[in-house]
Amino acid sequence: MVRFNIPGKFSVSNALATIGICYLAGLDLDTILHGLKSIKGVPGRIEKVPNNNGILAVVDYAHSPDSLENIIKAMREISKGKIITVFGCGGNRDRTKRPIMGEIAGSLSDFVVITSDNPRNENPLTIIDEIELGILKTNCAYLKVEDRKKAIFTALDKVSSGDVVIIAGKGHETYQILGDTTIHFDDKEVVLEYFNR
Repeated sequence: MVRFNIPGKFSVSNALATIGICYLAGLDLDTILHGLKSIKGVPGRIEKVPNNNGILAVVDYAHSPDSLENIIKAMREISKGKIITVFGCGGNRDRTKRPIMGEIAGSLSDFVVITSDNPRNENPLTIIDEIELGILKTNCAYLKVEDRKKAIFTALDKVSSGDVVIIAGKGHETYQILGDTTIHFDDKEVVLEYFNR
């Protein structure tokens, strides 16, 4: 048996594919399994933000319906409490996925905070309203908080020990695009700022 450091059934599928490819490439099984055991994770992909509050805060790049569903389901598998999801959708991108992602988040989370995620040249509130259309198809409680930092703080204010907060959409990105301006913004830094106050 191999202990794998990345949660979620989709991670197991990825690991099995990796094992198969490496084996076909001629690597022996012991070498492959040693490599899998040593994986620590990828920045911005199911990245746990350390804290002393018993809260699992995770930053993830999930920015498509499938990836959002996968991260929430993976966290549900290990959660002892509520799942709170913070996310938005990019501006000047596929508008049809917005209500779909809202419905996914609302169906799988206990609470959702809809926020901005690189609105670019679109009105952030319009994007948030389009996401809301999907959440309204569920019974999930939610808030709309345009300012991403405030949205993350709002979500973290609502958690208790054993809960999971998923901050989705940006992952490893360290910027926010507002109109034609790019500003520094890092979800992980915001979570650490919250925990270190």
